[in-house]
Amino acid sequence: MESASVAAHAHEEHAHPPEPHYSSRVEPQLLGMLLFIISEVMLFGSFFTAYFFIRVVGHADWMPKGDELPVAVAGVNTAILMSSSFTMHWALESVKNENRAGLRIGLLTTFLLGLTFLTVQINEYVHIGFAPHDHAQGTIFYSLTGLHGAHVFIGLSLLLMATIRAFRGHFSAKEHRGVEVPGIYWHFVDVMWIIVYSTVYVL
Repeated sequence: MESASVAAHAHEEHAHPPEPHYSSRVEPQLLGMLLFIISEVMLFGSFFTAYFFIRVVGHADWMPKGDELPVAVAGVNTAILMSSSFTMHWALESVKNENRAGLRIGLLTTFLLGLTFLTVQINEYVHIGFAPHDHAQGTIFYSLTGLHGAHVFIGLSLLLMATIRAFRGHFSAKEHRGVEVPGIYWHFVDVMWIIVYSTVYVL
């Protein structure tokens, strides 16, 4: 009987392996997103290096005479994107307090604000009056803003999935990692745009 009990216990342990051990106290999903953001910061850094090389080392005008950037339009667009950070925070706080309506409205509003930002940026490209191949400044401008726009598109894809899941009732106060991780990415996108806008449009 004893040997049978030991065998049954061994079989149970084999059928149900122990929980994985993580070397970090940070959850894998959150840690993965943070490491990804660090790599993205380095990517943006390479483009900013080219920008400062042209302006500081090359002493080139920004922009060349005859070409102007729509600073006012970009400023309004910046305000739109910054507003989405507040709605994203509202969505996360709502799910932590089991406020499903706030979660859904917050995520949907964040998505729509982000979509508006991207639409305005595309419209800016259409009417700006110069192309990436016209001069080095144009190449850097389109590279930096286009790289950020690509990140906005990725963020919108994550927000869309989170919004669909929210309307299906997938999140709760205990299980909301699917909202928190896209939220961290979205805040990164917003902060990075402040840097891009301040550097490319204002300075």
